[in-house]
Amino acid sequence: MPAATLLYDGDCGICTRLSRTVTTTVRARRDDFVVSAYQDVADLEALGVTARACDEALQWVSASGRVSSAQDAVARVLLAGRLPFRPVGALILVPGVNALAGVVYRWVALNRHRLPGGTPACSLPAAQRPT
Repeated sequence: MPAATLLYDGDCGICTRLSRTVTTTVRARRDDFVVSAYQDVADLEALGVTARACDEALQWVSASGRVSSAQDAVARVLLAGRLPFRPVGALILVPGVNALAGVVYRWVALNRHRLPGGTPACSLPAAQRPT
């Protein structure tokens, strides 16, 4: 069983590109944690998350079932990654830094359709996205 699972929005071009970076650069070994578009997971409820939560923010589900979202999920991914990324993950969890990281995360999430790699589907609610 994998140590943890990272769930991202597979309809978002930026999220998909960053997930590839996680799998090729951040993650040390393939079995360290699973990286998956939430749309490809048959039973999100078994992981303790909802499609709505996954649509709104990155989700990290630890091996013990603890769920972290948004900037906290980013921090957990970095902490589980290769050594150079771990200190950055720890820094993101420091209270003042975490609040700032949350502001940055929310801004990127709200504007992802405008950023390079973003798609028009990124700006639509999940129920209205083209299939």
